[in-house]
Amino acid sequence: MNKKILMSGNEALAEGAIRAGCRCYFGYPITPQSEIPAYMSKRMRDVKGVFLQAESELAAINMVYGAASAGARAMTSSSGPGISLKQEGISYLAGAELPGVIVNVMRGGPGLGNIAPSQSDYFQATRGGGHGDYHLIVLAPNSVQEMADLVELAFELADKYRNPVMILSDAILGQMMEGVEFKEKNLKPENKSWIVDGAKGREPNIIRSLYLQEGVLENHNSDLQQKYAKMRKEEVRYEFIETLDIELLIVAYGSMARLGREVIARLREEGIRAGLLRPISLWPFPYLAIKKLAKTVKFVFVVEMSEGQMLEDVKLAVSERVPVYFYGRMGGGVPTPLEVMEKVKSYLVSSI
Repeated sequence: MNKKILMSGNEALAEGAIRAGCRCYFGYPITPQSEIPAYMSKRMRDVKGVFLQAESELAAINMVYGAASAGARAMTSSSGPGISLKQEGISYLAGAELPGVIVNVMRGGPGLGNIAPSQSDYFQATRGGGHGDYHLIVLAPNSVQEMADLVELAFELADKYRNPVMILSDAILGQMMEGVEFKEKNLKPENKSWIVDGAKGREPNIIRSLYLQEGVLENHNSDLQQKYAKMRKEEVRYEFIETLDIELLIVAYGSMARLGREVIARLREEGIRAGLLRPISLWPFPYLAIKKLAKTVKFVFVVEMSEGQMLEDVKLAVSERVPVYFYGRMGGGVPTPLEVMEKVKSYLVSSI
């Protein structure tokens, strides 16, 4: 029987990555994710893996490119400014169809900002922050347990689609401590026939994102779009909470979904039938699930620690069927359940 261990979210994610077969970690310290490289620097020795503190974020993401090309499960982590520096390398990973896991423990911005929690990197993560027509699968945990579980899923999806996957966390989830349970995993050798490991009597594999011949890059992009279409069809993930009889729907992800759960519980105590939809995959986004619920409610209410970035996706899903309202805080500000409740109730009164 597995026992729960009290860990921070960052440490749980790091341990989850190791248990998922990550054997190469390349990173650079930045608050509030520095516990991830600190933990990796100790534990990688136990599993005969590679930990390397790179000279910069640019170097770290390109080391992931190299390790992934050789078939290793590789990961890097950072926060907003560091993720910005990694964008060129992330685009290269996507263009070369290489698996890898990138973790962003979000902090306040723009610029260097502060080290407080934020969700203002949503656009960067879900819209392809680098150059070119590419997508990452983006997963958003909302507990320490999910910090451990979703990193395992991230490696599986990265290998399945030969595509980088991002874990989008924040300073609350990275620093908070909860009990986490790690299940025993039977890691099986993976057949990666495409890796660069020497020709060995066969035609050599070539991994690249540079295509100069006329029409070749367009064909490559068309192939990538077919892969992204499959992701949209098969990899949408979300959670319904109290949505069977709702008159209003709250949409929130990550740490704000924890707040949303508290808000709907308090509203229901007052006789207001509120429910929550929590996107787990931010890309692909659960448009159809929100569209379906929007047909039965008075309005939809979005809560974020940003100026309203996921709000745009929710509005696309709702398609003006009902009003969509928003409450958010920026620059490290964290909403309280009372603040959100007051806003929700004011809109409920105006909708009667």
